[in-house]
Amino acid sequence: MKNKKVIVGVTGGIAAYKVAELVRLLVREGASTKVAMTAHATKFVTPLTFEALSGQRVVSDMWEPETKPMDHITWGQDANLVVIAPATANFLAQMAHGVGSDFLSTLILAATAKILVCPSMNVHMYSNPAVQDNIKILRERGYFVMDACEGELACGTEGAGRLPEPEDILDQSKVLLSEGDLSGMRILVTAGPTMEDIDPVRYITNRSSGKMGYALADAARLRGANVTLISGPTSLRPPRNVRLNRVKTTDEMKQAVFACYQENDVIIKAAAVLDYKPRNKVDHKIKKEEGNQSLDLVRTPDILEELGRAKEDANYLLVGFAAETEDLLSNASQKLARKNLDMIVANDVSRDDAGFETDTNLVRIIYRDGEREDLPLMTKQEVADHLLGRIKRLWEKAS
Repeated sequence: MKNKKVIVGVTGGIAAYKVAELVRLLVREGASTKVAMTAHATKFVTPLTFEALSGQRVVSDMWEPETKPMDHITWGQDANLVVIAPATANFLAQMAHGVGSDFLSTLILAATAKILVCPSMNVHMYSNPAVQDNIKILRERGYFVMDACEGELACGTEGAGRLPEPEDILDQSKVLLSEGDLSGMRILVTAGPTMEDIDPVRYITNRSSGKMGYALADAARLRGANVTLISGPTSLRPPRNVRLNRVKTTDEMKQAVFACYQENDVIIKAAAVLDYKPRNKVDHKIKKEEGNQSLDLVRTPDILEELGRAKEDANYLLVGFAAETEDLLSNASQKLARKNLDMIVANDVSRDDAGFETDTNLVRIIYRDGEREDLPLMTKQEVADHLLGRIKRLWEKAS
């Protein structure tokens, strides 16, 4: 959301206190965030709170000396997105019927930015036909209105009427601000490690956290792709609105991949799959004894290589990853050729700031035609967006 301009409009509902967290999240994502409040909203949260979080002046009165005469027009036209949270029943009615009685309501009337509306109110107010009719009117006019969540409300009742969680509002904001340039593309992403049991209490695995694969799945989804994520064991929260298949072993990951691989336009194998597994799993805990123990290992299936062979009879782009500790480019180039890849992403996992378990990555991209691209150190989200741009370019050339 860097370089995006967002207006958060806060109206007079008890859920206004939650919007402080939304503003914090928007600022953390790099969005230039301004806050406009109704007079009633200031009774729940002070403007100073939002000024401290946003780093910008808050407007709650059209006639404040600091407010420029045209701010109620320019704010909504200079912004990329306006988020109304919480949107009370009263403010929904004003929006639906074109009432401009204060700074925020006139801002909405003049706005050319996309508008995201997040209702919050008592369950009976929310289900009232007049409120539902107003929501319908707004949706028909092209506003995006989130459904209120269900649960315990501040008034003591339970049901629909809760403000969507700030993380969910942020996520929907990202979708609305996305270019949607991957719309309609079907992308399969594998992520995380695989795990193989030694006995009921021990296993072997690797240091993959799944962060790179999850970042790719999330970025692809935000850009409009239909995403399937096949994930080994991780502690990560999965991206919203992706088809998620959790697996544990390499054989399970292979089965999940080949159950759906032909349905996809792009397959991105970001998972760190184990190359070996114990020949036999022991059914009981292995007890400590005198002397050393040896573990007999056998090869696991090479999913990426099998996908490379299957590509001869299918129409998908195949992208692999090479996590190396030495001879990075040589090993990655050999892997690209041997496994029939269209593109490989190589990184040196011996670095402290790249590879496994980090939030940043330093990658080099090698293409089938020999072209190479070296990227600077980036967050894994930034790397994901860059890679998807290159994948889109390859797909358009192949189409």
